[in-house]
Amino acid sequence: MQSVVYTRIPRLDPALIERASRINVADLHEGLGAVVGRQCLMQPQMRALFPAARICGQAITSFNFPGDNLMLHAAFRVAAPGDILVLTNGGSPQGALWGEIASYYSRIRKLGGAVIDGAMRDSAQITEMAFPVFASCISVSYPGKRGPGAVNVPVVVSGVTVNPGDLIVGDADGVMAIPPAHVEAAVGNAEARMAKEAEIKRRLDEGQTLYDVAGMKSLFETAGIVEIDAIWSDPR
Repeated sequence: MQSVVYTRIPRLDPALIERASRINVADLHEGLGAVVGRQCLMQPQMRALFPAARICGQAITSFNFPGDNLMLHAAFRVAAPGDILVLTNGGSPQGALWGEIASYYSRIRKLGGAVIDGAMRDSAQITEMAFPVFASCISVSYPGKRGPGAVNVPVVVSGVTVNPGDLIVGDADGVMAIPPAHVEAAVGNAEARMAKEAEIKRRLDEGQTLYDVAGMKSLFETAGIVEIDAIWSDPR
């Protein structure tokens, strides 16, 4: 198999990325709607290494042969400041794809973070340096450096197809890969949702009930919910 590295990705407007960086994953997820939002959301095992970890940047993808991380170093050669390295070996725990030195070097290069579908290690050291890493597995398993693999090709990461240049956003709730064509709508809808929730909070602070503010009455009626002013075991 011939290993290959594509050196360029389609670039988004930096101002749009900056807007997305101020939005939680949950809001972006809902901003994409029921279908696309689920298609972009990685499986729950893709978790932040530490709760404060946040990422928002474009994907530099790297497919690695199980037990090997040579193509990580190929990805480093083409990544730009702010980019998110998205690595996969198919989710295998064999051969840690990421560790302390990779995080240290990424911080020097001003990269935006890493998403690892496979094993990472050196958890305590990476947490201490506060470099944002998301991974599906932690294992000290030693990686080889032989290849083969590829950089900046479509990859499947934790159940989601990630194309080079997709916007990767992650926080304590999870990770999403948003195709460029959907980013503007996701951001705009999420900002509108945030404004709506701010208004809900304002009304709750005034003493209104969540039942009234969230319009639960009509939803209860549609669902056929019946309220009975009694204890369930009382004879009727």
